[in-house]
Amino acid sequence: MIPLKLRKIAIDTYKENVAYLHRACPLYRSEGFQALNKIEIRDGTDRQAVIAVLNIVDDESILAPDEMGMSEQIFAQLNAAPGSPVYIDHATPPDSLHFVHAKIGGNRLREDDFLKICEDIVNNRYSKIEIAAFLVGCAETGMERDEMLYLTRAMVKTGERLDWGVPLVVDKHCIGGIPGNRTTMLIVLIVTAHSMLMPKTSSRAITSPVDDILISVERPLALDSRG
Repeated sequence: MIPLKLRKIAIDTYKENVAYLHRACPLYRSEGFQALNKIEIRDGTDRQAVIAVLNIVDDESILAPDEMGMSEQIFAQLNAAPGSPVYIDHATPPDSLHFVHAKIGGNRLREDDFLKICEDIVNNRYSKIEIAAFLVGCAETGMERDEMLYLTRAMVKTGERLDWGVPLVVDKHCIGGIPGNRTTMLIVLIVTAHSMLMPKTSSRAITSPVDDILISVERPLALDSRG
């Protein structure tokens, strides 16, 4: 495969990996690349390839035919110097997409299936369209109670977690959006008065303009969201 020179394109694609290739690039036609294809990008080392959605550029002031452009999101992941050689290839669909198709077809998924889907999403192997397909599959075909548990566990394992340094952290939760409902303010104060940790913030929604609450074990404190 012909190497391309890495170029950082100052575009914020908001957590989506987007790469850019000039239409006059020799690889564009010879390798059958098309706009919105998913590609794998390697820097010539043994590190895992970065997955990106390909966009095609016609303006050489943005990108030369021998360059591979990267948005800020993917440039940070590749962690290679501008001008260094990179290699591109067609991306292999993640194996976990089979589980997405199974869910769309109305099948139940196992705990390990949800974990593999979440791992691939976190590792940027899913496009936004594929993530949407997974969500629609779960919503349209429904989820059993154990599937909800499996998905929750998978999100915890693959996501970032807060450690409050105590064995028990409690929460009060409701559907919200009920005008005049002030139960959160009362319940949080009662619970924390019994020495249980309840970190709590509520929205600044118009239906609850004075319910912004920050509670600590030592000093319960109510904050007016308008302040």
